[in-house]
Amino acid sequence: MPNKNLAPRDQRIDDALDTAGVRHRATLKQEWPLLLLLVFVWGALWQDFSPGNLIFGAIIALVIVNLFPLPPVVLSGRLNLWYCVKLFVWFLGQVIAASVHVAWLAVVRGKQTRSSVIAVPLRTDSDLIVMTVGHVLTLIPGSFVLDVDRSSSTLYLHYIDVDSAREVEKARENIRDIERRLIMAIGSQDEYEAIKNECSPRVRRKKEQP
Repeated sequence: MPNKNLAPRDQRIDDALDTAGVRHRATLKQEWPLLLLLVFVWGALWQDFSPGNLIFGAIIALVIVNLFPLPPVVLSGRLNLWYCVKLFVWFLGQVIAASVHVAWLAVVRGKQTRSSVIAVPLRTDSDLIVMTVGHVLTLIPGSFVLDVDRSSSTLYLHYIDVDSAREVEKARENIRDIERRLIMAIGSQDEYEAIKNECSPRVRRKKEQP
């Protein structure tokens, strides 16, 4: 991956301010998925999906996105359906395996189970990838994102069944593998090429090992 500048980056910290110092905000075309999600959450909270309640929820959603405007999420413009399918199948497998592992820990080890809070600096500069990595980790049982350092793309996580330096490093590698899979699926072309070049030497070394 290209070397990251750990100093605050204007593109991310200033949220793409224009020359007049005015912050760009997402357009309605960019915000419609968020609006639909907010309307769904409103209906779920009230357990009422009637047209009248959903219309009122849509009004509340419009008020929220105008009172608390968000900067537009910069998309990579690249989508690889094959890697998306592989990511989805892998994710389902991870959820099943992690669920069994957490259940085993609860039944067999109980209070003896140790956990750690670990910091994982990611290789990407993309807010979208960082956010998606965090969501994937939170949906897999046994891990939970506590905080995100946006300036350095660092995730701080609570990770279950980790109590040694070796296990912490293994957890970091697992998280970077999630990042790799997401970049292969939806990352920019530059990040995709960098990940391919980074992984190729590892594949060759594994093949050369007896």
